[in-house]
Amino acid sequence: MEDGFSSYSSLYDTSSLLQFCNDDSASAASSMEVTDRIASLEQRVQMQEDEIQLLKSALADVVRRLNLSEEQQAMGTRRGPTKARPMIATLPLRPTVNNGTVLPKKGSGTLPSPSGPGSRKDATTPANKSTVRRANSNEHVGTLTRKDSGDSKGNRTRAGSTGSNSSGKRSESKQRDPVFNAGMRRVTHCKEEGYVKMFLKGRPITMYMPKDLVDNYSLEARADLPSNKLKLDWVYGYRGRDCRSNLYLLPTGETVYFIASVVVLYNVDEQLQRHYAGHTDDIKCLAVHPDKITIATGQVAGTSSDGKLAPHVRVWDSVSLNTLHILGTGFFDRALVCLAFSKSNGGNTLCVVDDSNDHVLSVWDWQREDRLAEVKCSNESVFAADFHPTDSNVIVTCGKSHLYFWNLEKGVLVKKQGLFEKQEKPKFVLCVTFAENGDTITGDSSGNILVWGKGTNRISHVIQGAHEGSIFALCMLRNGSLVSGGKDRRLISWDSSYQQIQMVEVPELFGPIRTVAEGRGESVLIGTTKNFVLQGSLDGEFTPITQGHTDELWGLAIHPCKSQFLTCGHDRQVSLWDSSSHQSIWTKHMEDAAQSAGFHPSGAVVAIGTETGRWLVLDTDSKDLVTVHTDGNEQLSVMRYGPDGNFLAIGSHDNYIYIYAVAENGRKYSRVGKCSGHSSFITHLDWSVDSQYLVSNSGDYEILYWIPSVCKQVVSMETTRDISWATYTCTLGFQVFGLWPDGSDGTDINAVCRSNEKSLLVTGDDFGKVHLFSYPCSQFRAPSHVYGGHSSHVTNVNFLYDDSFLVSTGGKDMSVMQWRIV
Repeated sequence: MEDGFSSYSSLYDTSSLLQFCNDDSASAASSMEVTDRIASLEQRVQMQEDEIQLLKSALADVVRRLNLSEEQQAMGTRRGPTKARPMIATLPLRPTVNNGTVLPKKGSGTLPSPSGPGSRKDATTPANKSTVRRANSNEHVGTLTRKDSGDSKGNRTRAGSTGSNSSGKRSESKQRDPVFNAGMRRVTHCKEEGYVKMFLKGRPITMYMPKDLVDNYSLEARADLPSNKLKLDWVYGYRGRDCRSNLYLLPTGETVYFIASVVVLYNVDEQLQRHYAGHTDDIKCLAVHPDKITIATGQVAGTSSDGKLAPHVRVWDSVSLNTLHILGTGFFDRALVCLAFSKSNGGNTLCVVDDSNDHVLSVWDWQREDRLAEVKCSNESVFAADFHPTDSNVIVTCGKSHLYFWNLEKGVLVKKQGLFEKQEKPKFVLCVTFAENGDTITGDSSGNILVWGKGTNRISHVIQGAHEGSIFALCMLRNGSLVSGGKDRRLISWDSSYQQIQMVEVPELFGPIRTVAEGRGESVLIGTTKNFVLQGSLDGEFTPITQGHTDELWGLAIHPCKSQFLTCGHDRQVSLWDSSSHQSIWTKHMEDAAQSAGFHPSGAVVAIGTETGRWLVLDTDSKDLVTVHTDGNEQLSVMRYGPDGNFLAIGSHDNYIYIYAVAENGRKYSRVGKCSGHSSFITHLDWSVDSQYLVSNSGDYEILYWIPSVCKQVVSMETTRDISWATYTCTLGFQVFGLWPDGSDGTDINAVCRSNEKSLLVTGDDFGKVHLFSYPCSQFRAPSHVYGGHSSHVTNVNFLYDDSFLVSTGGKDMSVMQWRIV
C-alpha cells in the first residue's frame, strides 16, 4: 500500500500550489489593483478546491483498486498490471496551467462532492461563464502562474505515462506518438496498445479502440463532414410567461410569435411553420409595421463560444424572411423590452426601450439606421411603449408606478407625467392602447381601465374594477370595441362608451391571459402565461394552437416504434407529442420536477426520473401510473432500459447506477442492486446490443463498464473494447471523442446521440447550438454542421426511431425543436 500511495504523490504534485500560495507578488501588500488581488485570491481558492476534489477522487480510486485486487485474487487467472491500467488512466490530475493562466472550473456544477446535489448545469449559465473568463483573463495573474506552466506539463505527461506504460521502452515509443494541443484539451495516441488519451481540464481519459482499428488508425487523419444536413421543421412552445405584446396575425394567415431565438410564422389552417432565425439569443419583444409585412424583433445580450453578443434590433421581411436592417449594436444595454413602429407617418420611425438601469427610450429612422433621439425613461421596469396612432411625435410608455407621455420636438423627447389625481395610483401600469378618437387607454395592476383624453395627461373616464387583479392586455378591434384580458383569466369586450358587451373565462389549465390579438373575422388570439397560444371567440370556446413547457427542460425520450416523443422538465409537466401532427397527445402533471425519461423497448410504458430520487412508470397510451419507486434522494439523470426490455438502469447524482429487473412488458420491477464505483454523479448510460453490458460516464469524466445483471464492474479492456452498443449517448468514448471542441473544459457538451443507422452523430452544447457530425467521430477536431435556434444550453438531443427527424430540447428557453434530416 505504501508504494501505491507514493505513486499517487507523484501524480498529485502540489508544489505549484505551494509556490503560488507563497508568491509575494500575490500578497495584500503588493501594488496590485484590488481587482487583481480578488482575481488572484479567487484562483488560489479555486486551486485549493481542485486539490481537495482530486484527493477525494484519489481516495475513491484507492478503494476501488483494493476491491479489484481482491476480485483478481479470487479469480486467480487475471494478469495484474494490464488489468489495473485503465483505472489509473482515468485518474484526474491537478488543474492544467495553460498559456500562463490557471484554467477555471466551470461553475460549481463541474465537480461537486460525491454526494453534492444539484443539476448538471446548476452554475453554468452564460453570465457565469463570461464572468469567470473575464476574471481569469487578467494579465497580472497570468504572469504569476506562467512560471509553473512548464513543470505542470512535464508532470502531467509523466503521470500519464505512469498510468499507461509499464516499461521505459514503451515510454519512449509513446513520446514519439502524435500529440495535439487545443486549449484545455490534449490528445495522444498509443498505437502499441490501441488507445487514444484525451485530457479534459488536465484529467486523462483513456479510450480504447476496437481491435480491428488498432493497426490502421491515425490520429492525424481528417474526418469528413456528414453528407446530411438539418432543416428546422417545427418549433414547439411560445414565450408568454415573461413577455408581452408578442402575438399577431399577418394578412398571409400566419400567426407570428417567438420562443428562444426563433420567430415562428405559423399557418394554422395549412399546418405549416416558417421560421426567422436571424437572432443569436433570446428574443424579448416584437412589433409589426403598419404594412403588415415588415417586422422588428429585439434580443438580449448573450454569450457564444466566440464571446459576447450585443443586444440589438433586427428589422426583417416576413415574406422573404430576409433581414433588412440591424439597429443599435453597441448602443443598447442588457436586452430590449419594448418595440413599436409609428403609425401616422408610414411607419418610418421605431421606438425602442432597453433593459438598462435607466431603461433608455430611443427613436430611430430604421430605414437609415439613424438614431433620432434618446432619453432616460425610468429607473423602474417598463412594460409597454407605443406611438400615438395620429401623431408620430407622441409616444406613451408605462411600467412600474409610471405613465409617461413623450413628445418628440427637434430631436429631444419631452416628458409629461400622467396625473392620477383623485384616482388611486396603481403599483403597475401594465398595458396601453388607443381609442379611435385618439384617447389613450391603460390597464393596471388594480384591475382598472383608465381612459386619458387625447392630447392631455389627465383621466377622462374610469372603468373601476374591470378585472379581478392585474390587466395584462388591451386590444382595440376593427369594429371599434375594446377587448381586455388579465390575471383572472377573463376576456371582456367593451363598447365605445366602455360598457361591457361580453365576457368569457379561459380554463385554468391555460393560465392567465398575457396578450390579446385580433384574429380572422370575429376570432381572437390569446397568449397565456403558461405558454399557450389559444384561438377562439368571445361567443364560444378557446382551443390551443401552440403549447409548451413553463420551466427548464431536460427530459427527452423517443418512442421505439412510433413517430412520437416525450418531454419533461422542472415545470413538473410530462408531455407526449406526435411529430407528424405536431400536437400534444397527452400531458400529465407530477408532484416532482422531472429530469429524465426513457421508453421500454415495447413502447408500452415510459419511465420518468425526477429531481428527488423518485421515479415513475406511466402507461404510454393512457398516461396512467403503473408503478413508483425511490432510489436515493438526489436527481436521476438517466433512465435507460436494456434493448431486451428485461432491465432498467437508473443513473443518479448520488454516484450510483441502480439496476432493476423488468417483467410483464415493463409493468413489474424488482431491484437487482446498484453499481458502485464512480466518484462523481452519473451523466450518461448506454446498453450493449445483447443487453449484457452497460457503459457509464460521470461528472469527473470517468468511463466505466458494468455487467448490470450482477452489478459488477468490468476492468478488462480486452472484454470491453469490441462491445457493440445499442445506443451511443455517452459524451466520452473512442467513437465520439472528436466532437469535443477546442478549449472545452468537459461540461460544454450536454447530450450526444448516434443515429439508428449509425452514420450520424448529433450533439447539444452550452451555447444553444446543435452540431451534426459523421459517425464514428474518432478524429481530433472533427468538422460539423452547426445549427442555432435555441437560446439556452441544449439539454438533450435524439433521433426519432426511423431517423426521419431529430428532436432537441432547450434548457431555460423551454423550447422543443424538431429538425428534418435532409
